[in-house]
Amino acid sequence: MKKIILIIAAMTAGLSLRAEAATSAYSVTVDFPYATKYMFRGAQFARQSLQPSVEVASGNFTAGIWTNQPITDNTDNEIDFYAGYGVALNDAWKIDTGLCLYYYPELDKSTGADTTTWEPYVGLVGTVGGFTPGVYLYYDTTLKVYTYQGQIGYSIALEPAGASLDFSASLGRVDPKAGSGYTYYSIGANVPFKLSEKGTFTIGVNYTHNNIAGGDAYGKNGNFYGTAGVTIGF
Repeated sequence: MKKIILIIAAMTAGLSLRAEAATSAYSVTVDFPYATKYMFRGAQFARQSLQPSVEVASGNFTAGIWTNQPITDNTDNEIDFYAGYGVALNDAWKIDTGLCLYYYPELDKSTGADTTTWEPYVGLVGTVGGFTPGVYLYYDTTLKVYTYQGQIGYSIALEPAGASLDFSASLGRVDPKAGSGYTYYSIGANVPFKLSEKGTFTIGVNYTHNNIAGGDAYGKNGNFYGTAGVTIGF
């Protein structure tokens, strides 16, 4: 865990220096969140975790690295590398495409499990009357798994506090080529507080549910979890 955090810190230092030299060309966002549980598509993958990330954006292009580092159990670390590109259809809607590489450096290869998997995706996202709806299709080409997800968000400004109340909800379906699939949904509320021109502190609470027979890896179908972290932009 320390090694990953040091790598991200080094990347942040280098990228921030270059961003200052060419702020009009691209931006860098660094995120340091804590999560009481690591949840992914309705299923729990780990208990308490740190989830630092770095993202670079330039025009319609974004690329970044995200990692989950468990704190309280021996769950394997996860490192995701991703890149995406958005194509505007009009003032309200755009197509979002990209590719994610999931990497599990500590996974025991003797079990036959894949330490890396590739997942391209395509989505349609927009803004309608203050709401931000979206639909996505993901396909893990290594595991042969389709994921379909619809989502929506809504934000209420909390001007006196320099914050906002951001609501989100999603409904998805995971369909593997072999084995049983499952449906999941999630709802959440986050409050980002502006600390400075470049810094934001965000705290949130979420609930997610799946219909996996027997529950997820932790034997659960429903989970409440919280998040808190600092985001810095350059």
